[in-house]
Amino acid sequence: MLTAEHQRAMRRAGRAAAGTLAVVGAALRPGMSTAAIDQLVREDTARRGGTPSQLGFHGFPAAVCTSRNHVVCHGVPSPTEHLEEGDILNVDVTTCLGGVHGDTSATFFIGAPSPEARHLVDTARRCRDAGIAVVRPGARLGDIGHAIEALARAEGCSVVRLYGGHGIGRAMHEPPSVPHTGRGGDGPVRRAGATFTMEPMINLGGPDVDTLPDGWTVVTRDRRLSAQFEHTVLVTPAGHEILTPPP
Repeated sequence: MLTAEHQRAMRRAGRAAAGTLAVVGAALRPGMSTAAIDQLVREDTARRGGTPSQLGFHGFPAAVCTSRNHVVCHGVPSPTEHLEEGDILNVDVTTCLGGVHGDTSATFFIGAPSPEARHLVDTARRCRDAGIAVVRPGARLGDIGHAIEALARAEGCSVVRLYGGHGIGRAMHEPPSVPHTGRGGDGPVRRAGATFTMEPMINLGGPDVDTLPDGWTVVTRDRRLSAQFEHTVLVTPAGHEILTPPP
């Protein structure tokens, strides 16, 4: 739980992360390398007075995760990877500012998407929002996971089970783990003052994933598309507050 002062700091960090994500989203274009995205995140984060939380985290070699097409999460930017027309790309930005962290991501279209890509990305965004809509004091983690999974299934998609959201505050990753699947009424209760991420990873095919030999990049086992949207959320006495709203 965070004090009122730390909640204010979380709002500032969340707005900074969301601002950087918006700058990146506006710059994306076919032919751009994912390493150029990393450089842009470093520059914009510094301009806002923050530092990239992901850089060096457990040895992660970049300031941002860039997860393209069938990459589920933790994609490592590279000067040899270039965006192509029709790609989808998740950009995951986490900013440390004032001793706390704001974490957010979005999946962007590079040029004109295919109908199945458009459906997946729309479903992923709505799954995140369905999970957030459940958040209030007294809600259980199972209620959140159930809302996300029910929507994904209704849309013919699957939810990655191996990775979920997490508590966040003075550290980028804190307890609890927040699963994006579950059964209503199960799991720990959320209380006012808690902060955590809502970041379901939604697949067009099955939910199984593999990690590539680099030790970071997670891909769908069937190599079908994956999409993700993320907000940092605060549980308030009246419900919830999104701490990473788009500027």
